[in-house]
Amino acid sequence: MKFNFDNTFINSLPEDKSQENTCRQVFNACYSMVQPQKVSRPQQVIYSPEVAQLLDLDDEHCKSTLFEQVFSGNHILPGMQPYSTCYGGHQFGQWAGQLGDGRAINLGEVINSKQERWVLQLKGAGKTPYSRNSDGLAVLRSSVREFLCSEAMHHLGVPTTRALSLTLTGESVLRDMFYDGNSKYEPGAVVCRVAQTFTRFGHFQIFAARNDITLLKRFLDHTIQTDFSHLGKPSVDTYLAWFGEVCQRTAELVVHWQRVGFVHGVMNTDNMSITGLTIDYGPYGWLENFNLRWTPNTTDSDHRRYHFGNQPRVAFWNLAQLANAIVPLIEHSQLLQDILERHYTDSFQRSYEKMMAEKLGLDKFDESLISDLMVLLQSTETDMTIFYRQLAKINMSGKIDFTPLTYAYYDKGYLDAHYQRQLQTWLNRYAAQLKQEQRSETERCSRMNTVNPKYVLRNYLAQQAITAAENGDFTEIHTLLDVLRRPYDEKPEFSRYAEKRPEWVKCSMLSCSS
Repeated sequence: MKFNFDNTFINSLPEDKSQENTCRQVFNACYSMVQPQKVSRPQQVIYSPEVAQLLDLDDEHCKSTLFEQVFSGNHILPGMQPYSTCYGGHQFGQWAGQLGDGRAINLGEVINSKQERWVLQLKGAGKTPYSRNSDGLAVLRSSVREFLCSEAMHHLGVPTTRALSLTLTGESVLRDMFYDGNSKYEPGAVVCRVAQTFTRFGHFQIFAARNDITLLKRFLDHTIQTDFSHLGKPSVDTYLAWFGEVCQRTAELVVHWQRVGFVHGVMNTDNMSITGLTIDYGPYGWLENFNLRWTPNTTDSDHRRYHFGNQPRVAFWNLAQLANAIVPLIEHSQLLQDILERHYTDSFQRSYEKMMAEKLGLDKFDESLISDLMVLLQSTETDMTIFYRQLAKINMSGKIDFTPLTYAYYDKGYLDAHYQRQLQTWLNRYAAQLKQEQRSETERCSRMNTVNPKYVLRNYLAQQAITAAENGDFTEIHTLLDVLRRPYDEKPEFSRYAEKRPEWVKCSMLSCSS
């Protein structure tokens, strides 16, 4: 098992002068060299064949003892130079100062046979200078969720970091899952995450906050040369073009989230990728009850800053903080404001309208039709994922029978005569729009089923897989990965994975505990 390591990041940017792996403020540096913590009994739980292929690895490599040792952090291959990066960020709208890779250790940057750059990163591999008095470890519970959701999102067509492997460490890790004083020991685990870059908004914010403009410029120049080389040589004009592309990618990302009903849960600026990837899978979730104000994060349950309906606005706010960070390199804040409006606000609106039309199999966005549908979906407990799949099954060319839609509702007691009249009226308007566009039923159904998934990683499905894994049975994790690889296919043999959330898991909120 050999990799072609490039490691441009540490070769181009300044290193932390201190070699002490103690929690502290790191100044005048972009990263600290660290070593993963050795573990006692590494045991591979699962790996992703598709991600392995990106790294030119085959099944024989991935099933080897060496693979298990390397991606648990026990063995460092030639060319690996482990490090953790320094960044800051706004958490729940408040500046948090230095944050950094508290439980993430980059093994290095690999150039594959297609000349693509991939960064290998272990999450949960031990303490770093950025661990903020924590242990830098992760537990099986959160690691299963990270591994499965990374791959699920990719197959949904949502930009995301990837997951190569999930490995048990053989260690026990003390965690207070709900921050209520009830700590307990849980199985430790390590996920190997893979992305072309893990650079976040917060990487620029920390240098701006410290008024280290020289390092800010150096970091941005490196970012452009490495990850945005198509923009040309770094200059003020290039910085503006770069910010525009970050805005564009972020808009496209959030539209994808809204399309599949995904709620990130922790949209802090340190959890925002400059390449428009979904990053840091903590307390995420999918809308099972179509409530625009739903958040999966217990920490956010009072203020609901990161609820589903607010994700587009939060992304705008986060981009504004990135703009504030690079203002010293531009000197004209209005230029950045104009770009933010044009490349995020306008782009998001256009992409959102196109996406919502596609969810209904339409070419044209009808604002009134869509807004009235949103009211219908919220007026009773409606499963968003199931609703759109069932809608595709209704014959809209003749007399409309909405019976298939009733499966999407959790409490049919709310489907009174008034609601049914509203639903029938909306369906008639929808049918009229389809007729106007001369859309065939076969084409409509096919188009809808390419953007509306049948299978998503519902929290209760992940929890069932976690519970089995904690008892030594990894079968459900493997099965879920297989199901989530083809989220738009019918697959009758997996129909139980497309069912409504059971009543016993009505509350599916999670904490940030990992």
